[in-house]
Amino acid sequence: MIPQKPTQEDYNNWHKDPNNWHLGMFYYNKEDKRMFVPKKLKWAGFTVNFGNTKAILITIAFLFFIYTLTQLK
Repeated sequence: MIPQKPTQEDYNNWHKDPNNWHLGMFYYNKEDKRMFVPKKLKWAGFTVNFGNTKAILITIAFLFFIYTLTQLK
């Protein structure tokens, strides 16, 4: 059986579900395969989906890169 791609309605329902927002600002949903999702206030930009392993790895790599740049003398 081929998994069905989520519809826009699914994305909207996941976004509205308070159980997917930890501390009101951290989005965590393993069903949502997007790496970056709109923030609760959509005009404020995007946030990382901490339920997506690739998104977490990219965020860690980015933070490590920034840390490395700040340590160069």
